[in-house]
Amino acid sequence: MSVPTHERRSRMLGSGEIQVSFEFFPPKTPKMEEALWGAIGRLEPMRPEFVSVTYGAGGTTRERTHATVSRIVRETMVVPAAHLTCVQATREEVDSVARAYWQAGVRHVVALRGDPPAGPGTRYEPHPNGYANAADLVAGLRRLAKFEISVAAYPEKHPESPSGDADLDNLKAKIDAGATRAITQFFFDNGQYLRFMDRVRAKGITVPIVPGIVPIHNFKQVASFAARTGATMPEWMARRFEGLDDDPATAPLVAAAVAAEQVLDLVDHGIRHFHFYTLNRADLVYAICHLLGLRAAGPQVVSSKEAVGA
Repeated sequence: MSVPTHERRSRMLGSGEIQVSFEFFPPKTPKMEEALWGAIGRLEPMRPEFVSVTYGAGGTTRERTHATVSRIVRETMVVPAAHLTCVQATREEVDSVARAYWQAGVRHVVALRGDPPAGPGTRYEPHPNGYANAADLVAGLRRLAKFEISVAAYPEKHPESPSGDADLDNLKAKIDAGATRAITQFFFDNGQYLRFMDRVRAKGITVPIVPGIVPIHNFKQVASFAARTGATMPEWMARRFEGLDDDPATAPLVAAAVAAEQVLDLVDHGIRHFHFYTLNRADLVYAICHLLGLRAAGPQVVSSKEAVGA
């Protein structure tokens, strides 16, 4: 039997080669808060570059987001990145939130325009005294303080963009305004991301464009979210999860295999940084990080509830 002359890059990973970051959302209830901090505690030993905390449309989670990032600063060793949007807010209101983040020790902001208050698919109207869009918000943050600023990118274009070229122009405007990184909307077809990257670089955009990955804990939920945000759910993906709605033992195994297949293929294409949309759960993300060569400082104990995806 012949021995392959080329070994896949993903099979040769060692500690320190891969960087990861994680996204969480602020909890609404004590039970959700317990789940969030359990996930943060489990993933902290993976030494993420940063962890981001989302911010509801119109600032609906403003206080909870601020409380979460402040606690991350106080009680953990990870670097928090706070989301900030300009929906239904004046410049003064947005600037006040940004200053509060800075005073709390937050130095990294994920700057987003945000969804229209009526939800995706409806027309966005900027506040008459607010930031017009994400590029305008980035410029405002850059004037306010020396924040590190990440923005969003869309391999399949933003649902409201008239064309892929217009969407790329918008991304370049955000980078030109001072953003230093873009994080993509989640996707399931790696070819879409790789073709997008070719177009991004041809546009003269040189900052890191980090792929956003969402492990599928609940296929119907993620498929519904994908439909609302313009992310394609391939037919082959649906077939992978077919018949598993009432099979809680098998579904997590398939989800782990699907996510591992996606990230390891990206590694084989030279990708070295991943941003995981955790949905405040650590089980699948932790397993993927292990496959990527990341190792915790000490032994990790998994609760029986997390082990079965409770």
